[in-house]
Amino acid sequence: MNAFPENPNPPIPPERSGAAAEHLGAQLDSQASGPTEIPLSELSVSLAPPPANQQPQDPAWNALDLIRLAVLAVIALIASMFAALFVARWWLYPHWSLQEVARVPLVVIAGQILAYLFIFAYMYILVTRERGRPNFLAAIHWNWPSSFAVYMAGGVVLSIALQFLASRLPMPKNLPIDALFRTPSEAWVLSIFSVTLAPLMEELLFRGFLYPVLARGMSKGAAIFIEDPGRARGVGLTAAIFVTAFAFALMHGQQLTYSWGPVLVIFLVGVVLTMIRAYKNSVAAGLVVHIAYNGTISTLMFIGTDGFRHLEKLGQ
Repeated sequence: MNAFPENPNPPIPPERSGAAAEHLGAQLDSQASGPTEIPLSELSVSLAPPPANQQPQDPAWNALDLIRLAVLAVIALIASMFAALFVARWWLYPHWSLQEVARVPLVVIAGQILAYLFIFAYMYILVTRERGRPNFLAAIHWNWPSSFAVYMAGGVVLSIALQFLASRLPMPKNLPIDALFRTPSEAWVLSIFSVTLAPLMEELLFRGFLYPVLARGMSKGAAIFIEDPGRARGVGLTAAIFVTAFAFALMHGQQLTYSWGPVLVIFLVGVVLTMIRAYKNSVAAGLVVHIAYNGTISTLMFIGTDGFRHLEKLGQ
């Protein structure tokens, strides 16, 4: 018996060759008439997600981008403050010196609002244009919380608890921020600003942009010394939370003359807000708590000063 036949492809029987020819002709006709439908099993291969090493970087920005953002923020604040000063002196206070105009709270707030608009515009361009993430909110992990009222209540509780703590800490009698509350109109503007644009920009800067870069970098750094990946990530995230909170407190330090009592309170606020961002994966959740925190302070001030009519009571 020959195990290797001379013709490994035996001839097709005549009755089958005709059927094969008809099938081949039908295929050629269908191809000539138009594109054929691709089976789902074949299409799923092309729609499969890219390998892990090809996944988009999260966050899309890096430490160098943060440095550029910080430099631009400082330049925007300085330029906007000078612009607000010169405009206010030209239109509203033509006989005042620039030093006197600079002490007007509404002028200071106007400069900050202008700077914040420039900073937000650069954030949006950085994410959507430079880093190719057209969905800005998804890129920063905005993620509106489902239980809005719970976070509002949490902000109120946090504010009352930390105000109680502040009453037990050494606090300076006069802080630079107190000088901004001179008239009822200024108190109203500052209160509105403290529950709208101010917390929004602070959450975007610290919890939206700074924290994820710190978390990624510190987790990688911890992995060098800790073999367990889960434990290394936990150490990195914890360090990132505290560093973000420290930067948050440092930004408010000038308004508080860097007194350790009020700065400690702001640091604890930053820790709570960053923990919410870390464990709930939501910048918006922290923003809700932040708004409720500031809103509670403004409400207590409103009540304590008889509707902002007796601001001299703030010192008491």
